[in-house]
Amino acid sequence: MLLSNGDLATPTAYDEKFERVAPLVLEVGFGDGHFLEHLSSAHPEWNFLGAEVSLGSVWRAFRRMKRCKANHVRLYKGNARFIVRDTIPEGALHRVYVNFPDPWPRKKHLKNRLLQAPFFQILSSRLEPGGALLLTTDHPEYFEFSVSEGEASGCFDIVKGPPPPATLETKYARKWRDQQKEILHAEFRVRHTMPDPEPRLTTIPMQHAILDGSLDGIGSFTKQVRSFKGGHAIILEAYRGLDGSGLLFKGVSEETDLRQELVIQAWSTKEGVLVSLQPFGNPMTTRGVREAVMAVADWLVSQGLTMRQAWV
Repeated sequence: MLLSNGDLATPTAYDEKFERVAPLVLEVGFGDGHFLEHLSSAHPEWNFLGAEVSLGSVWRAFRRMKRCKANHVRLYKGNARFIVRDTIPEGALHRVYVNFPDPWPRKKHLKNRLLQAPFFQILSSRLEPGGALLLTTDHPEYFEFSVSEGEASGCFDIVKGPPPPATLETKYARKWRDQQKEILHAEFRVRHTMPDPEPRLTTIPMQHAILDGSLDGIGSFTKQVRSFKGGHAIILEAYRGLDGSGLLFKGVSEETDLRQELVIQAWSTKEGVLVSLQPFGNPMTTRGVREAVMAVADWLVSQGLTMRQAWV
């Protein structure tokens, strides 16, 4: 039920992840899973994908889905923009629900809002003919902003109206209703598609390296930053194994809307010192991950080892 980055491709054959062919529905920011539980119960004929950035919310929703035996639900912790742009095949989405999203009200944070014209243009090609995004929010300024951005995209007809009753029973909806806030709703119906304004990320073979030399004399570690077009890789810390035979490096790769935590190992073998990515967190093998591996290898070279071979 839980999808990690390594389970995904660009694009992903979601029918295989659900082990059946069915309309694919995405909920962005599913919170504790209350609305997703309602949808999955009301529409057992649909496959449901949820994207949520909060780890606590993902685990609460996971437990809820397990209790109600929602086997046609998959949950992902991460950025919905990445899911839509990079993993959804063209024409694969039947519907998208966005309920009470963070409005990012401060001016300097407006760039973080999901529902902007470039996103709508990407979404237009991911939705099936006749597909739609349904937005429900208590924030009037964000509502009007989203409608304006949807119109600016040139891809959607927008129909304002009352929200679906089930959206009014979520945790935030009940909170806003208790405060007598107005709940706003609009349906963005795809009219025509446009070319993607941004390319998908690409997955690549994983890089390894083998070095000549010894790890015994390695000095103190300092943070390593490796920048490349589209992102950067950061090696944050290094640890020596209890038996002294190897090193573990903690790092992250940051690319467009995708941040992955990494563990890279360097250890002595009969053939030399091998540097490779470890399966912690099951990351997607993007360029950022490969750059992180090579950042470790290059740092070891700076410590006196010699690069013998780097390969994919």
